[in-house]
Amino acid sequence: MYKNFFKIIFDFLACFIGLVILAPVFIIVTIGLFFANQGKPFFIQPRPGKNGKIFKIIKFKTMNDKRDALGNLLSDAERLTKIGSFVRKTSLDEIPQLLNVIKGDMSLIGPRPLLVQYLHLYSDFQSRRHEVKPGITGWAQVNGRNAISWDKKFELDVWYVDHISIVLDVKILFKTIQKVVKSEGINAADTATIEPFHG
Repeated sequence: MYKNFFKIIFDFLACFIGLVILAPVFIIVTIGLFFANQGKPFFIQPRPGKNGKIFKIIKFKTMNDKRDALGNLLSDAERLTKIGSFVRKTSLDEIPQLLNVIKGDMSLIGPRPLLVQYLHLYSDFQSRRHEVKPGITGWAQVNGRNAISWDKKFELDVWYVDHISIVLDVKILFKTIQKVVKSEGINAADTATIEPFHG
């Protein structure tokens, strides 16, 4: 009952209220990133959702589009702006995804939506993460986020799929708040972003 009904209602109400409360922050960050990223405050990218259905995720853009003399994008670490680093460290880059939840593409809590190009690399076990809607935060995020291995991340994602409940979601929500306040597990050691998944 919770998974197929009450969770949907909770997602919509929580994210709608969240957007109203965070509206001032949303506006300030948008303006700051508009100037830092040459008029591009948002990052929009296709991601796989429930059952692998593709949707467009929206986040705040934390890296600029600077390129080298040959026209190739610079490394993630070189393109991460100062305000972008702050926005990512405080997890403010996730705020626009509240719109994805209201639209119905995502849930407040669930496995994080990864890149489309990873889909064909998953094992049958790893693919089970797509049995539920992806989330803004999830069991893997409160147990290491980008600081844990890919294998561990998938293990935690599938564990969530098998144990989803209102009690677990509330636990994840409170642990997420703690993680954000402490800025824990944002990236793997010595990297600006997590290493790509190779299967």
